[in-house]
Amino acid sequence: MVIDKRWTLFLDRDGVINKRVPGGYVTKPEDFVFLPGVKKALAEFSRVFGKIILVTNQQGIGKKIMTEQQLDAVHAFMLKEIMDAGGRIDRIYHSPFLESENNPYRKPGTGMALQALKDFPQIRFDKSVMAGDSATDIDFGRNSGMVTVLINPADTGSEIHADYTFEGLPPFARFFLDHYVTQ
Repeated sequence: MVIDKRWTLFLDRDGVINKRVPGGYVTKPEDFVFLPGVKKALAEFSRVFGKIILVTNQQGIGKKIMTEQQLDAVHAFMLKEIMDAGGRIDRIYHSPFLESENNPYRKPGTGMALQALKDFPQIRFDKSVMAGDSATDIDFGRNSGMVTVLINPADTGSEIHADYTFEGLPPFARFFLDHYVTQ
């Protein structure tokens, strides 16, 4: 496996890029707290991966705890901070559906991956990596035929089997850049 611009990185948001709000949701930019080293890791990934796609379940919208506009404001803040640090996210897909709805657009369903493929036909799932902190993220990646990376496994509380496991996005970046990127 050699990672280059033909590869796509899919990322979950809460627990991977930012701190989770225990028992709640990030509803405003002030509540969005980047995890340590994430902005630098995203800058490093931006030099290697052809596309970086964020896929996030946001059932707080379905629960009427937050609005699409509030989510847009959070993502605008996040994107600006990432860009200011030299990184990028090419597209954000979110699922506002409740878990109980079993909507295919909600992870572990593959709807967001299929939408990304429709928007970016050059994406190949066999040349994609999905990094997330939950079983639904890993199942999403596996269901889409991607390499799977479990991030922050101490936060999951269960046994999840991914292709790789790291304590955060920065060690994942260091490992992949050291082992799978040709200079």
